[in-house]
Amino acid sequence: MYLKDILSITGQAGLFKLVSQTKTGLIVENVETKNRIPSFSTTKVSALEDIAIYTYDEDMPLADVLRKMYKKLEGKPAISHKSSADDLKDFFSTILPNYDNGRVYVSDIKKVVSWYNLLSRLDMIKFDEEKSKENDKVTDAEIVDDEKSDK
Repeated sequence: MYLKDILSITGQAGLFKLVSQTKTGLIVENVETKNRIPSFSTTKVSALEDIAIYTYDEDMPLADVLRKMYKKLEGKPAISHKSSADDLKDFFSTILPNYDNGRVYVSDIKKVVSWYNLLSRLDMIKFDEEKSKENDKVTDAEIVDDEKSDK
């Protein structure tokens, strides 16, 4: 799953893919309806890759949270994001027991659950362990090369 390609836009329901950039903003496509709309530079746009969930230890990237949800639920849909606040908190604490319940609000949990369900329903959640291991090797090689060039 490549979360850098999936966007959340303030004031817009759903998730979007970046289609193109313009002088005044972005052209994005709703992942569900495939409708294209402009997103102007004054609108807050966040790539899912840049989102993290507060925990008592350290912030956990959204990709890791979605991975935990996927493994815990065995790829099945999560509870509805319209469930009661207590049900959502209970569900989220089973997925991420050390989440900071003072800084992670029910509205945040609703977003994560609805995003997971949307991505799962559209079969956009794919975890490729082999690919990530290869990327780690490339990163390690790049770091080694940088150290050699500094000397």
